[in-house]
Amino acid sequence: IAFLLAFFMTKYWINLARQNNLTGKDMNKKSKVLVAEAGGIAVFIAFAVSVALYVFFKTFIFHTLTHLIEVLALVLTVTFACLIGFVDDILGWKKGLGGFRKILSTLPIVIPLAVIKAGQPTMALPFVGSVNLGLLYPLLVVPIALIGTTNGFNLLAGYNGLEAGLGSIIMLGFSAVFLVTGQYWLMLIALIAFFSLLGFLMFNKFPSKVFPGDSLTFMIGSLIGGFAILGNCEKIALLMFAPFIIEGFLKLRSKFKAENFAKLDKRGFLHEPYNKVYSLTHIILRLLNKIKKNVTEKDVVAFLLVVQLIIVIGALIWVFI
Repeated sequence: IAFLLAFFMTKYWINLARQNNLTGKDMNKKSKVLVAEAGGIAVFIAFAVSVALYVFFKTFIFHTLTHLIEVLALVLTVTFACLIGFVDDILGWKKGLGGFRKILSTLPIVIPLAVIKAGQPTMALPFVGSVNLGLLYPLLVVPIALIGTTNGFNLLAGYNGLEAGLGSIIMLGFSAVFLVTGQYWLMLIALIAFFSLLGFLMFNKFPSKVFPGDSLTFMIGSLIGGFAILGNCEKIALLMFAPFIIEGFLKLRSKFKAENFAKLDKRGFLHEPYNKVYSLTHIILRLLNKIKKNVTEKDVVAFLLVVQLIIVIGALIWVFI
C-alpha cells in the first residue's frame, strides 16, 4: 500500500508542481532541464496514510494499544519535519530558511518524542561504562539526535535518486535491526518508509522527473533519529549515519557554502567543481575520473549507494555477530 500510494501520489505531484511552476534546474545536466520540486510531500502522505492504516488494524481488529503513544509521537515528529522542509521548498532553494535559522526551525520536531520520554536513559559511554542520564536523555540527547539527523541527512544531496536511495538502504537496515531485536512494530514502520521511498524512486531515479526537496530529507532524517531513540539502537544508527557525519565535517571546511553539484565538461560528463574537497561527492568524482574517462551522474550515485549498503551491512554484522 505504501509503495502504490507513493507511486501514484508522486505522479500526481509532478503534474501539480509543473502547473504551479514549482520546478528547479537539474544542475548535473547540460540542458539544465526543469524538474518538479518538493516531491517529498508525496512520500510523506504515503507514509502517514500507511501508518494510520496500521494503527487502524491495531486498534479495531487486534484490539491492542501497545506502543500506540510512541507510534503517534513518531508520526508527529515526522509530520513537523516534513512540513518545515516543505515550507523551505515552497519559499525556494536559497531563498528560504538558511544556515542557523534552518537548524533552529527544526526544534519543534523534538517535542513529541521528548515529552513522552522516548527511549532508554541508560547509555554505555566510552571510558565510562553504563550511565543513567535521567532527564538529560529527553532534554539533551533526544534534541541533539533528532536535530542532528534531520539536518545532517540534508547535506548529502543534489544527484538524481541519491537522497531517496540512501534513505531506502538505511530504512531497510533499521528493519533488519528491529527484526533481530524483536521490535516488530518499529520494523513495520521502517518497512513502510522503505516502500514509500521505493515508490518515489520510480520517478526520482536518473533521469529524475521529480526532486525530493527538504520535505523528504527532513522527513527521513527525523525518522533515523526517531528510530535510534525508540529502538534504543543509537550505536548502530550512528554507524549507518557515518557518511553524513563525514559529509558534515567536509562541508564545515567551506563553512557550508560549497555545493555538491559537479562541473560539466562540453560533452556533459562530470568533474570536480573545486580544487579542494568539500563533499563526499567531490572525493568520488576525483576517484572515478582516475578510474574511467567519462563519469556520469549515475556513476556517482551508484558508488555512494554501494558504499552506504556496505556500511549498513558492516554495522549489522559488527553489532549482532
